[in-house]
Amino acid sequence: MPPKHGQIMTKKPLALIVDDEPDILQLLGITLSRMDIDTKKAETITQAKELLALNTFDFCLTDMRLPDGDGIDLIKFIQKKFSKLPVALITAHGNMETAIDAMKAGAFDFLSKPVDLNALRSLINNAIKLNNTSPGKATFPAKNTKSKKLLIGDTEVMKTLKQTILKLARSQAPIFINGESGTGKELVAKLIHFKGPRADNSFVPVNCGAIPSELMESEFFGHKKGSFTGAVSDKKGLFQAAEGGTLFLDEIAELPISMQVKLLRAIQEKSIRPVGSDTEISVDTRILSASHRDLLGLVHQGTFRQDLFYRINVIEINVPALRERKDDIPKLTRYLLEQLTKSHSVENMNISEDALDELTEYNFPGNIRELENILERALTLASQDTIQPSDLNLPNSSFNPSTGASPSRNNLPLDEFLAKIETVEILAALEKSKGNKTKAAKALGISFRAMRYKLDKLDINLD
Repeated sequence: MPPKHGQIMTKKPLALIVDDEPDILQLLGITLSRMDIDTKKAETITQAKELLALNTFDFCLTDMRLPDGDGIDLIKFIQKKFSKLPVALITAHGNMETAIDAMKAGAFDFLSKPVDLNALRSLINNAIKLNNTSPGKATFPAKNTKSKKLLIGDTEVMKTLKQTILKLARSQAPIFINGESGTGKELVAKLIHFKGPRADNSFVPVNCGAIPSELMESEFFGHKKGSFTGAVSDKKGLFQAAEGGTLFLDEIAELPISMQVKLLRAIQEKSIRPVGSDTEISVDTRILSASHRDLLGLVHQGTFRQDLFYRINVIEINVPALRERKDDIPKLTRYLLEQLTKSHSVENMNISEDALDELTEYNFPGNIRELENILERALTLASQDTIQPSDLNLPNSSFNPSTGASPSRNNLPLDEFLAKIETVEILAALEKSKGNKTKAAKALGISFRAMRYKLDKLDINLD
């Protein structure tokens, strides 16, 4: 039927299906046809390559075992010749090693046999969304809609990081984000989410070290009413909260072994069982995880499961420490200062070149989080409209708490000198305890109340 006057005709998506089993080809073809998607079919890699040369496809589904090769060979070919084409691998049930190899080779996602049609539809919708991503969403500087923070930096390591984020946003592979505390691992995770096809759905961050062990299973998978004391109603877990979106597991190294086993199964099976339920629930959730600790070292120590490590670490991305990109510090400082002046309703606050030089020379053991805290303190204490070096109150970088080496007073008043030492010691204890004030207070040999008093007195802001 010809289009009516003024009606815009839209081209149907076109899919390439590669499988040597006629029944599978027919099932996939019918399912895609009902989704208003055209298909072309191939039974071998050779046929697939011929069709790829003659058509412009929106996505590809390929079986692993084919008469003239395997699906990973086809994935590598597509990555080389048609890098923008999302391709998913259909694997035998439970063959996670193959799925991981496929995603490392560049696969967009994978499906297990027998094919779950709901999972297939979700995968296809994500692939189509990926191809419909507007040019503006695939460039930097990138702003995520939640925190409105930018990924600031023009050094080579930051340019590489930004390019990597854009590439990984196109995949559905689990990603492990490695980096020291305070480097911005959660921001990287958010950008991977908001630059990808799941951007319209939830980004759910969770600090794995902040959940009491007895509540972990309920928090992750939800529970049914009456399943335990206090379960007065049904509750959805974090996996369900992130349905269609991304679940960010920060500080994943803090999970106990018992929870690691359950998490591994949920990721592999793409399904969960709420506490007290007899049935499993399918979930469509992308997993991103992060830690400042050496996960592989923990695997060798036996405190982190090797199978979970390889499942979440399909692709690893490293977030550089601030001292590894010192040339970014002036630009990052000005940006953070601008944000802080807005949030504190302060006008016309600048920073001197001498103060910027001091910040650039400082090593920042607490990375960007420490820089933000230093600037917030300086903003509060500065007596003029320009922050000077004396307003920064930087910890003496020559002071090493582990060796007991004493810093030089440099003619500072004794109270300021002692405050510097206290600040360094407290920040070091908080860093070691991953922000846990109770543990940090115990390590310092003071009460929790004394810790709160000192944090307030020294203006150490951990938010």
